[in-house]
Amino acid sequence: MTEQTNTNELTITDLALARAVIETATERGVFKANELASVGGLYNKLDAFLKEVEAQAKAAKEGAENAQPEAAAEEEPKDA
Repeated sequence: MTEQTNTNELTITDLALARAVIETATERGVFKANELASVGGLYNKLDAFLKEVEAQAKAAKEGAENAQPEAAAEEEPKDA
């Protein structure tokens, strides 16, 4: 049986790509002056969301790394 993927699904990578597209388009002067506020607002929302996701991922990774030594210590046999 083959695995089907939902083509309508957005991933963190997709959102990061959208942020990069906005950055590139802005650098190239693609947007009109009256569009800048809404484009900037969207960029700020994407940027804040992605930074929060990055912070959560970092905290989860650090938590997992800190838990591994504790788990290893619990598994060591104790002398009777």
